[in-house]
Amino acid sequence: MNTLTNTLNAACTAQAIMDTPLGRVLLARTANGLAGLWFEGQKHHPGALAAPHDADDPLLREAAAQLQRYFAGTLARFDLPLDLHGTPFQRAVWRSLLNIPSGRTCSYGELARALGAPAAVRAVGAAVGRNPASLVVPCHRVLGADGSLTGYAGGVERKRALLALEARAA
Repeated sequence: MNTLTNTLNAACTAQAIMDTPLGRVLLARTANGLAGLWFEGQKHHPGALAAPHDADDPLLREAAAQLQRYFAGTLARFDLPLDLHGTPFQRAVWRSLLNIPSGRTCSYGELARALGAPAAVRAVGAAVGRNPASLVVPCHRVLGADGSLTGYAGGVERKRALLALEARAA
């Protein structure tokens, strides 16, 4: 485990597993908010967390309800308190992702420029790839400069499906 995973593991107060149309997800929370949403088997999954499984946790229940509405096409923006663990640069990138509207996309370069770091495209890409809250923090809306579906920690097929879902709902 890396240092950030150790910090996350120590901070988590509850977790729950949820089935979605794109596979099972792990939801994790801290006392301050949702700390993660990872697809089973995705890159950078934290693995087993020490927090108790608690499907009745109010925040995790609300996250699950919003996920159901998202997959039904009736929710475009999640409204959950977040407590994302990462470096200051990663957290800045993740906050920026929250500004990409549903049904829209941007490139890694556009995201880097919006952050005031136009030369940091690779660093932005690495931070996007480490996003601990897939879907809620919409990293799937970031594309290559040529519009290609470059990497997604949950898999490019999931990224394609998420963008198609949002295009239908828009």
